[in-house]
Amino acid sequence: MSEKKPLILVTNDDGITSRGIAFLVDCMQELGNVVVVAPNSPQSGMGHAITIANPLRLYPTTVFPELPAYECSGTPADCVKLAKHHVLKDNAPDLVVSGINHGSNSAISILYSGTMSAAIEAAIEGIPAIGFSLADYTREPDFSHTREYVLSIARNVLEKGIKKGVALNVNFPARSPEPLNGVKICRQADAKWQEIFDERRDPNGRRYFWLAGEFVNNDPGKDTDEYALSQNYVSVVPCQYDLTAYDTMATMSEWNL
Repeated sequence: MSEKKPLILVTNDDGITSRGIAFLVDCMQELGNVVVVAPNSPQSGMGHAITIANPLRLYPTTVFPELPAYECSGTPADCVKLAKHHVLKDNAPDLVVSGINHGSNSAISILYSGTMSAAIEAAIEGIPAIGFSLADYTREPDFSHTREYVLSIARNVLEKGIKKGVALNVNFPARSPEPLNGVKICRQADAKWQEIFDERRDPNGRRYFWLAGEFVNNDPGKDTDEYALSQNYVSVVPCQYDLTAYDTMATMSEWNL
């Protein structure tokens, strides 16, 4: 790392007042100059949505009074776009970090995750990016055991770089009496949510549905993010936004089209 402090953009999907982003901002201040642009309300499950039919609001906030910080009415991807092209005036940050999300973003959850969509948006812009998530669903999660690894992973990205167009999906197990066992570089598990739509009635008798279900992991591999988390390791999955199935292209070349 050069003597000049790197510029680090911090965002999330749980909202600018969440405990996870406060913890992440505190970590990043050890590594560089921090700017915060985050949603003004929770945006979990928004995926890579962007705002195109409504105005976007962006206001300075005192949530982080010692830093340049802004709250945005849009999605996590909107926050990264506005940060790069408006707040920073195309002065691209050296690193974008998103999180720390309250809940896991392993396996298929990456496709629904606003946390990771912010990181992927940065990767689209050619900026190194990391999404951090904690697999803890209690009301007041403890992030303290992640600090060493948050700093180590971010420092490595700043010093060594990552391939253009790639973002890291980092998931932490919930805090337990045992210390974390270390870091595993993994693939995304073939696991998904098995949805159940609970049909209900409102006080006026009108029907509505509430999304429920359970997480099902049918992947027996020991090289996945789900396995790493189950063994009390930090999982790191390098992700890219190119969704092309290249092997299928070769098969389809034999089609009579």
